[in-house]
Amino acid sequence: MTIQNEADLKGLLAIGRICGLTLQHMIQHVRVGITTEALDDIGAAFLAKHGARSAPILAYEFPGHTCISINDEAAHGIPGSRVIQPGDLVNIDVSAEMNGYWADTGMSVAVEPVAPERRRMIADVQQALEIAIDTARAGQPINAIGRAVETFARQHGYQTIRELGGHGVGRHIHEKPPQAVPNHYERKLTEKLTEGLVITLEPFLTTRARHVKTADDGWTLKTVDGSLSVQCEHTVVITRGRPLLVTAV
Repeated sequence: MTIQNEADLKGLLAIGRICGLTLQHMIQHVRVGITTEALDDIGAAFLAKHGARSAPILAYEFPGHTCISINDEAAHGIPGSRVIQPGDLVNIDVSAEMNGYWADTGMSVAVEPVAPERRRMIADVQQALEIAIDTARAGQPINAIGRAVETFARQHGYQTIRELGGHGVGRHIHEKPPQAVPNHYERKLTEKLTEGLVITLEPFLTTRARHVKTADDGWTLKTVDGSLSVQCEHTVVITRGRPLLVTAV
């Protein structure tokens, strides 16, 4: 989507704020002993209270209102009976629709007590997102974002997942092309970012893996070698300067 008028911006910011608030509300309830299903129920109730609909259910009939992925699960984890344990890396991905506008946000958090290297991963993926945000400017080639994120990742001892990256959003949860903003350098991806373009920026960092596989449940994407994965995401509107962070609260 590209912002066309003030109504577009207003509608996008409204659903973006709800997604951001839902994510923060869910993070506040992450604790040892809670199931991912109970955490998803908290998110579902918050979305409903604010008049928003779960994007994964609406678009794909996903078996959960949000995606909750743990440790080696990179994305699309199905909420269920799994109990969160000390030291887990928990990723919550919230995407929703309201009045025809869609937004998407996510964050990984560490459950205390947590090993120093896992705590460092959380800080580093947040820094990777900041680097992506700082790089995303109108007139820059899309592959500049992947180059910046991949450079940071390798300098800090991580890999980025080839199959997962940012994407167009705004009028649907995944707008074409589905992986518009990879987190690694793609030489041929020289198309320029344009003012008003709505995309997600979402670095995925892993301790070793560059690829994911689909679990037996048909949804959850796990690292191929069991290595840890973390993610951090905002929906943004591209401008000539710093992007507008749609899902920031």
